[in-house]
Amino acid sequence: QVQLVESGGGLVQAGGSLRLSCAASGRTFSNYIMAWFRQAPGKEREFVASSIWEDITNYLDSVKGRFTISRDSAKNTVYLQMNSLKPEDTAVYYCNAKPRGSDSRGGGGYWGQGTQVTVSS
Repeated sequence: QVQLVESGGGLVQAGGSLRLSCAASGRTFSNYIMAWFRQAPGKEREFVASSIWEDITNYLDSVKGRFTISRDSAKNTVYLQMNSLKPEDTAVYYCNAKPRGSDSRGGGGYWGQGTQVTVSS
């Protein structure tokens, strides 16, 4: 079983930045597609970003140009750098890992516990 632990959430003003981290267990990190999802109150969980390989990524349209997903294989860690944050980015952010060959935007596989991101006006 893959264990995922998120960190880096918090309260930030609109226009500010945060970097989320997701530490994955074991030495099988490179065998998985890594992704970030988020869920705002009263809304469905939605796809935010995925990393199929280090240089092959996908993003939700509303975060393109503002968010960047990256991975450090040596540390078994995936990051989500979030710049120019907006109040509508407020949500619980979840780390996700799934086998290669899966839909990179799909919700299968393993999940972290989530970390709260709150963006004030």
